[in-house]
Amino acid sequence: MEKKELLLGNEAIAGAVVAAGCQVATAYPGTPSSEILPAIARFADAQDAEIAVEWGANEKVAYEMAVSAAFAGARACCVMKHVGLNVAADPFMTTALYELEGGMLLIAADDPGPHSSQNEQDSRFFAMFAKVPCLDPADAAEAAAMVADAYALSERYGVATVLRPTTRISHSRQAIALPSVRADGLPVKFDRNPARWCPLPALVRISHPKHIARLEKIRGEFETDWCRYNYELPSSKSAKLGVIASGIAFASLCDVLKEWGREDVDILKIGTPFPLPGTMADAFVARHERVLVLEESYPVIEMQLTDRTNVRGRCDGTVPGAGELLPEVIASILTEVLGEEPPKADVLPDFAPVIKDLHLAPRKPQLCAGCPHRSSFFSIRRALPNAINPSDIGCYTLGINQKGIDTSVCMGAAVTVSSGFFLAHEVTGQSRPIVATIGDSTFFHMGVPGLLSAVYNRHAFVLCILDNSSTAMTGGQSHPGLGDKPRRDDSGVAVDLEQLVRGCGVAFVETVPAYDHAVGVDAVKRAWQHAEAQRTPAVLIFRHPCMLLRRPQPVIPMTVDHEKCVGCRYCIDYFGCPGLHFDEHTKKVSIDPLYCISCGTCEPVCPQGAIGKREAN
Repeated sequence: MEKKELLLGNEAIAGAVVAAGCQVATAYPGTPSSEILPAIARFADAQDAEIAVEWGANEKVAYEMAVSAAFAGARACCVMKHVGLNVAADPFMTTALYELEGGMLLIAADDPGPHSSQNEQDSRFFAMFAKVPCLDPADAAEAAAMVADAYALSERYGVATVLRPTTRISHSRQAIALPSVRADGLPVKFDRNPARWCPLPALVRISHPKHIARLEKIRGEFETDWCRYNYELPSSKSAKLGVIASGIAFASLCDVLKEWGREDVDILKIGTPFPLPGTMADAFVARHERVLVLEESYPVIEMQLTDRTNVRGRCDGTVPGAGELLPEVIASILTEVLGEEPPKADVLPDFAPVIKDLHLAPRKPQLCAGCPHRSSFFSIRRALPNAINPSDIGCYTLGINQKGIDTSVCMGAAVTVSSGFFLAHEVTGQSRPIVATIGDSTFFHMGVPGLLSAVYNRHAFVLCILDNSSTAMTGGQSHPGLGDKPRRDDSGVAVDLEQLVRGCGVAFVETVPAYDHAVGVDAVKRAWQHAEAQRTPAVLIFRHPCMLLRRPQPVIPMTVDHEKCVGCRYCIDYFGCPGLHFDEHTKKVSIDPLYCISCGTCEPVCPQGAIGKREAN
């Protein structure tokens, strides 16, 4: 009997990658994909498997490392989140046309909703854009099972293959039996053949038609040989509706129909949304007077149907154009399409009275108590309150609660947006302080090219690198500035951040203790004076380890003098530590012992001097 383990979806995928004989695994962390590469390292260590497991500086770097290993015949895997595929798009689109020697699996985890992303783009569309096959699992067990099949498909046709889990699959837990024996890796030998590995226009004119023919063969295979993932669930009674469903929407649909006790809905489950097994799907549509398509997040399946006359979905607005297809959303859609009221048992419980009775006050997302970014933002705002403050993607994006962020676009954009603001003001003869914030991992990821451009073009702004020695938002993964690697006993080299910045040509570079407000305020003022006078970027590195790293630091118990507190809320609105609590009845601030970590950083914040160190008893 197979031994099952209760695994996170990402862990199940990782275990399957190791079991499939992957030889090179790379990634850049990003929720909901972050746990996959560390889990690959753990499974590999437990089995003493010969796998190179490495973080890339960004997704483009990670993908190029993995796919080039497949050039040489290795079985490779690259992991990222959906927006990370934007960064890796250049090599992904180009190598899609290559006939690879080894197996290449791209795991792109999507975030419908979104829960922790700047958009909810659909990686299935990216697969369709690149013309590579995409697998869309409905649960964690299916995601794990698809890994070996994805590698087999990749190696059969020499094509990169995409596995696309979503947040609900990546972060669910399921009892799963992983293969007990690891598959053998592939022989590695690089064939020196530029006609195969160089995308010259003359060669692409040959490779592109060949790739299209290859894709049609895959489509035919999906029609007949992939019944494990593409299959019909016929209703036991005369069907009133046919539903084509994919991914987690299929699992939720089954739950809703089971709860309702409905036996009059036919379901076509699709696990290979691209290339769509069109003959199968079109035949299903032809047999039903009404067909509903349920898929997250874009109408990838729906758009590939030949006849959409009687098809309802996202294209006609029946299915919402944004957000997750949660069970309650699917229930609402079915109610509309069927024209019937749902069973009374389907009424969702109202938790509002319970929340009221428990006196629960919802808290908006905020930086952790003692987070060094909070102190850095406060120093920046106090030094130059009229500055424009571009920022970036990371947990420090929550600095918006301190009114310390004006823009956030994508990884690395804090630097390039600063250049844009400088140019817009320069051409109109204006000068306004620009102070940007970016994390240490994000700077390594995509901040360096923008800084090089700013130095080259002489753009005047201050770039504050918030160095907390971690890729904190996605779970504390390593990055080039730390030198740690995922595999046990595998060490890297830590890249000195200050030397890197100086190597970009920046003359004004200072490292500032993030907790020291006075030093921070002075440094920001001097950095802007230098940037404006010399018409060049200045860089400050605000340094203090992330509080989640649990590194020892001085304990400084704090208190609030209610005689001095005037209820101005300055500490709440511009510092915003969860350890500070404002009482709406007394209009006074107090220290909340449930959240305060006694870091002492709030002491200089109060304009009235009401916050101070608590005297020892």
